[in-house]
Amino acid sequence: MKDKIEKALAKVRLALQQDGGDIELVAIEDGVVKVRLKGACAGCPMSQMTLAGFVERELKGAVPEVKRVEAVM
Repeated sequence: MKDKIEKALAKVRLALQQDGGDIELVAIEDGVVKVRLKGACAGCPMSQMTLAGFVERELKGAVPEVKRVEAVM
């Protein structure tokens, strides 16, 4: 499951990097993927929308076992 998530995050990462941001996988616990937003994404007021509307959607589409995505500091 971790490899599938890393592959999906690689696609997400490309989009985030175009806007000066990045994302890092921190942990996977019972279908909950914990990520750290970095760069411009870390302080962006739209980061929660990016996380829910883009990152979570992409991960769930690529890895059906993913229940949700949470940002950690």
